Amino acid sequence: MIVEMTKGANKPQIKAVVERARSLGFDVQLNVGTEKTVVAILGSDTGKTSTDVFEVLPGVQTVTRIMKPYKLAAREFHPQDTTFEVGGRTIGGKRLIVMAGPCAVESEQQLRDTARTVKNAGAGVLRGGAFKPRTSPFSFQGLEEEGLKLLAEVRAETGLPIVTEVMGTEQIDLVARYADIFQVGARNMQNFALLKELAKLKHPILLKRGFAATITEWLTAADYLLAEGNQRIMLCERGIRTFEDSIRFSLDISSIAVVKRFSHLPILADPSHASGHFLYVPSIAKAAVAAGADGLLIEVHPNPQKALVDGLQSLTFSDFARLMEQIRPIAAALGRTV
Repeated sequence: MIVEMTKGANKPQIKAVVERARSLGFDVQLNVGTEKTVVAILGSDTGKTSTDVFEVLPGVQTVTRIMKPYKLAAREFHPQDTTFEVGGRTIGGKRLIVMAGPCAVESEQQLRDTARTVKNAGAGVLRGGAFKPRTSPFSFQGLEEEGLKLLAEVRAETGLPIVTEVMGTEQIDLVARYADIFQVGARNMQNFALLKELAKLKHPILLKRGFAATITEWLTAADYLLAEGNQRIMLCERGIRTFEDSIRFSLDISSIAVVKRFSHLPILADPSHASGHFLYVPSIAKAAVAAGADGLLIEVHPNPQKALVDGLQSLTFSDFARLMEQIRPIAAALGRTV
């Protein structure tokens, strides 16, 4: 349940709510806003506890039960949109954040050329995979730590923070030495052991939607990250598996609107992985911006025909620059910048 304190409620009043909750065996999360504090009462038996237990306490304005499975990702707990800084860039703010780069780090020259190009075009974060989850064990699996080192070197040159995927708990410490943002891929959305360990580091985390996951399951997975006290969480819609076979996945544009309604977390879209084909990326990207996405993940490669991973869905340098120009007026129409 959610306990909303009155405007100006003092620390002893808030402490009394927290102590009452803990005395009943519940966990507590605080959302301390500029005007008021919201207390989330968490536990499997909260439904059996009367709201009167908290409503009678001084400084309490309202007590509401959240019937959804997700609690901390819910807008009832955090009414205002969540925003946070990564490398001087604001996630979830007025400016759309574009994360662009190669699907996989292949070489120093490939990464450096791509980073310079996407930065000049307006991207705010460099994406690049050092570890690659592949369906086939015989496919290119990434450069691993060497790829991470290259990402760090290019970050030092360009100033672009980096987002890269971590696939297992055993990789966390290694990736943490290099990455600014952890990416949790679609296959790991419900890898709860990984989510719990990642959240403890307090790094920004980008949580991709599983390709067979509902929005509710996705937001409940986000609760695993939020429950450890990490507030720098962002979501990424990357397409779901449907009966349509003309593209790789169906990017669920409606999920952007639904998440914006029911959750406070920033949401980005990945049209590259959704479409699987460079021809469709611009249209889907523009649709996501128009729907209210807080940013995009775009795959860019200096020579997609020679890419070791997902070349078909990667944009060339000129295609990416053109797309950035096309989304600017769409963002402007919504009162945002790129």
